[in-house]
Parts: sequence; C-alpha cells; structure tokens
Amino acid sequence: MTDLELQKNAIKVRQGIIEGVHAAKSGHPGGSLSAADVLTYLYFEEMNIDPKNPMKPDRDRLVLSKGHAAPALYSALANRGYFPVEDLSTLRHVGSYLQGHPSYGHIPGVDAASGSLGQGISVAVGMALSGKLTKESYRVYTILGDGELQEGQVWEAAMFAGSKKLDNLVVIVDNNGLQIDGPVDEVDSPYPITDKFKAFKFHVIEVADGNDMSLLRKAFDEAREVKGQPTAIVMKTVKGKGVSFMENQVGWHGKAPNDEQYEAAMAELKKAEEA
Repeated sequence: MTDLELQKNAIKVRQGIIEGVHAAKSGHPGGSLSAADVLTYLYFEEMNIDPKNPMKPDRDRLVLSKGHAAPALYSALANRGYFPVEDLSTLRHVGSYLQGHPSYGHIPGVDAASGSLGQGISVAVGMALSGKLTKESYRVYTILGDGELQEGQVWEAAMFAGSKKLDNLVVIVDNNGLQIDGPVDEVDSPYPITDKFKAFKFHVIEVADGNDMSLLRKAFDEAREVKGQPTAIVMKTVKGKGVSFMENQVGWHGKAPNDEQYEAAMAELKKAEEA
C-alpha cells in the first residue's frame, strides 16, 4: 500500500475516533489521534493478520499498552474489516462490545486487555517469549504512551526483554509530550527515553515525525532487520493530530467534543480526505 493510501486510511481512522468519542460523550481523543497513523500502518501494512480469521495462530500480535487510546484501536480494526465501522458509534454504551478499554475475548482483533498503564508491555513481552519458546514466526508490537513510562513495571519488562534477546518484540513509544496533568517533562520527566531503552539492551529507532507514513515505513523496515535484541521505536507525535483545535492541547486528553466541536472536527477531516 502506498503512503498516500495509508494517509487516507489514517484519516478514516481519525473520523472513527471522533465518531466514537462523541457518541460516547466520553473518552480520550488526544492520544487516540496521535496514535492513529502508527495503528493504520501496523494494521494496513506491517502486520501479518487476517480480519476474517482474527485468531489465526501465526498472526502478529498487538498490545495497546496505552489502553485509553482504545478509540484509535477500534477504528483501525473496524476500517480493516474486523467488525462494522457503524459499530464505532456504540463506544462505551451499555450493552456494546466496544468497552472503554480493550477487552480480550469480546472484540475481534484485540489480542490483550489493557488500560492499567505499565502492564501492557509486560503482556507483550510474555507473548514474545512464548513465541520464542515454541519457535513461532509471529512478531509482537506494543504501543506505550510517554507518560506511561513513569510506571516502574515498564522498565522491569524492558529489562527482561533485553536480557532474553526478544528480537520478535517491537515497543513503540507515542511521544506526544502531554499527559493528563500537563507536559510530560514537567509532571515526571522520562527523558532521555532513547538512552533508557538502550541501557536495557534495546535497538532504538528514533522517528522525528510519527505521524509521517514514510518515516514509519523506514522505521518498521529497520526493525525487521534487527536480530538478537528487541526494538524500541520512539516516535515524536502531535497529541490531537488531524483536528486543529485539539492539537497540542492537554485539555483534549480525556474529554469528548460537543455537537458543535464534533461537526467542526468531522468537516476538517473530510476536507483533508478530499485533499
């Protein structure tokens, strides 16, 4: 798939995010929008998956460690064909299978429950170790928020992954610079992120713009060539990317757009799609 086709799919993923969060009247649009491009790249280009057979044994796995960005994961899955796009408007509704955080066993394509920050990477490390022990070919990807790096469990998992040389594991850090309480470096700075992962024996790839498909392609191609150690892709992104009034605004970490804001956001995304 070309970068342009991927960009168009990412816009559809963003539309699904806004649709779901608005319909739910709650959720986390900012960090969902910043991760929309990497999720699009993973599900439409990178990963070995089959929407018609979500549990196929040799599929690549993805663990959304920043589970509050579930609207982005659900929209990527829906647009990839795992379930109807129309169902995104049932997000967080009573009786809907699209819960506020990813739930394993209820949502086609979801490989692990997540939401308690710091735990998803441990699950991903376990999956990667299992693949090594059973000599399976699948790869495991996990997406972390930069604020999530403040959790000690992240570094316990990283230490284990490095020591076990899990080269079938790719840890992706969505470094959008903001968390619920404000700028990450002011709340509890995790920097320098790259040096920390290197210290835990990771091959580290820095991506200057994690919302750029060509740069994501280069990073994931490089990750596939790494042998004998896990990979960390640390990508700089824009929180709220794609909706101008949400971009780099910490207030959009965890609130839903009202009707007027919803119309404005969807109009902007529609214009981007046509362009």
